[in-house]
Amino acid sequence: MRWIFAAAAAVLALLLGGIWYATRPGDQAVDPFAPCRTAAIAGGAEQIGGPFTLVNSDGETVTDADVITGPTLLYFGYTFCPDVCPLDTVRNADAVDLLEAQGKMVTPVFISIDPERDTPEAVGDFAHNVHERMIGLTGSLEQVKAASLAYRTYYKKQPSDDEFYLVDHSTFTYLVLPGHGFVEYFRRDLPPEALAERAACFIDRM
Repeated sequence: MRWIFAAAAAVLALLLGGIWYATRPGDQAVDPFAPCRTAAIAGGAEQIGGPFTLVNSDGETVTDADVITGPTLLYFGYTFCPDVCPLDTVRNADAVDLLEAQGKMVTPVFISIDPERDTPEAVGDFAHNVHERMIGLTGSLEQVKAASLAYRTYYKKQPSDDEFYLVDHSTFTYLVLPGHGFVEYFRRDLPPEALAERAACFIDRM
């Protein structure tokens, strides 16, 4: 009889263990974007992104909820950037057009990390010249710093005696989806076709 009780106890333990495993926090919902993820993110994707408050090209104060109303490609740069920013934002614009041809509307967003020179008008002109639907954002030094910290970007103004200073900065492009937040980043060496393909994978699983 003793072995019967032992067997029953073992079955009960396995059953309770299975229930615990199936209902433990974090396991109830499978990551819908798992097949799309290629970038390794220390601490997980939830470590990047979050609320921000900035100023648009009309001088209006806007939040992330006002800006990210659909799939969004987010880039941090500055309008005086001599080469990297124009190349990266044009690449993003090309990817947006490729996605639109597939019926996927994605909004490109440009956030200035040089608010001392980048007025709302300057950011707006830069964004519109790159793509007619690109949203340009700037803000106070504090607002820009807060947005940069949320997305874990880096920027540093180079010492200069005149107005033609350069700003070192990171060059990632971030894919942000409403209801999900940040889901993926793209390096600048990724061509627009590959960016569009990888972004489409996420968008199709929203």
